[in-house]
Amino acid sequence: MVGYMDKDAKGQIIGGTFGNILVRQKSKAGIQLGELVVSEEDGCKMILQVFDLLYGSQLSQSNIELISGLHLEEDTDLSFFDPNIRNYTLAQVKNLITLRDKDANLSKRLPSFFSYVRAIEEKDLSFMTKPDSPLFIGNIRSGSQMLDVPVFLNGRQVFAHHVLIPSTTGRGKSNLTSVMLWNAINEDYCAFLVLDPHDEYFGRNGDGLKDHPKSDKIVYYTQNAPPAGAMTLKINLRSIHPSHFNGVADWSDPQRQALSLYYKKYGQKWVEAALLEKPLDVAFNEGTISVVKRRLFNLLDIGFNEGRFFCKGIFDFSAGESTVRDIVQDLEQGKAVIVDTSNLSGAQEILVGSLITTDIFHMYKRHKVAGVLDGKPVVSIILEEAPRVLGKEVLERGSNIFATIAREGRKFKVGLVAITQLPSLIPRQILANMNTKIILGIEMA
Repeated sequence: MVGYMDKDAKGQIIGGTFGNILVRQKSKAGIQLGELVVSEEDGCKMILQVFDLLYGSQLSQSNIELISGLHLEEDTDLSFFDPNIRNYTLAQVKNLITLRDKDANLSKRLPSFFSYVRAIEEKDLSFMTKPDSPLFIGNIRSGSQMLDVPVFLNGRQVFAHHVLIPSTTGRGKSNLTSVMLWNAINEDYCAFLVLDPHDEYFGRNGDGLKDHPKSDKIVYYTQNAPPAGAMTLKINLRSIHPSHFNGVADWSDPQRQALSLYYKKYGQKWVEAALLEKPLDVAFNEGTISVVKRRLFNLLDIGFNEGRFFCKGIFDFSAGESTVRDIVQDLEQGKAVIVDTSNLSGAQEILVGSLITTDIFHMYKRHKVAGVLDGKPVVSIILEEAPRVLGKEVLERGSNIFATIAREGRKFKVGLVAITQLPSLIPRQILANMNTKIILGIEMA
């Protein structure tokens, strides 16, 4: 038996299946796409979300088309008998959670047939509490309405187990990342390595993390006219190992072998040796060595004139000896390190990230062996355009440090925040390791 209608009812459940429930909207109730509604019965509440809207009518489609034609062609006046009963809006909703007392659980059943739904209220969400290591990501939104209900996640777990943020341009992924960084910096459970290809997080020319009350926890590296308190981005070539180029460029097997043999024979001076084409103990095709030399000159932005090298970018033969070590130390101390890569090529940005990420990952592996990892902060690596290093085509050519962290990083408190416009380019086995997915709106691809 159907009870009396709640005066606040916005609609009534009239059919559907689990995950696709059909609600008839009360006239002028104005149900919106994305709105949260509540169905109540027997002391429990079921929260549902609207995911589609469609028209409903008691008239057949042929009659509707006939009436429309009369109105369009003959300018006949339209009037319906009981118009709110014969023509209406239907909402498709999906089950989210069921509340009983203070317990919240995933819904396992359908709401009662013909039960009413009403708009959600802030008191319905009182079960949402602030966890340990809180990470604020925003307020609950219902349709176009913003509720005064903050959403907190356990930041320590979220960042250690990776985050995926898929979003098309203009949907707010940078704003969301800024909100997460701003709030996490207030806590001591996490450090951040931010590879910033648009130089937007620090706030060089506007508001940004430099204005944070705990700005002493912000370290900013840039190649472009460092402001007061910032660090010049210079990396010594002796810091580079051949494995750092994995995922940076597509090397053939002979080229990869040549890089390894140069490092094996010449140690930290291997880059200079390769650029000078110094001899190796194994004979290679002359073309292989020439290609390796040319690609290193290009990737590292190095010139050669009158028998001398000159460095045009961030990589240098003499400066920047402690840069990677200093960044790793800052991360270990729980700071947020922002590296401005806006003036670097995509390959150079990935190389810088690979250098730093490899060192921090190996350090944390040693900390686990030594039994001191629990006292260290989680390190989260903010990675824009993630398919550049996590994409299927890239990984088919060989693994890299970012893919290794996606698979193993949670064991060593090193996680990724992978930001992308096309998550479909990332293999499913990598996506399966991203335990938190914040979907802001994506292209179907």
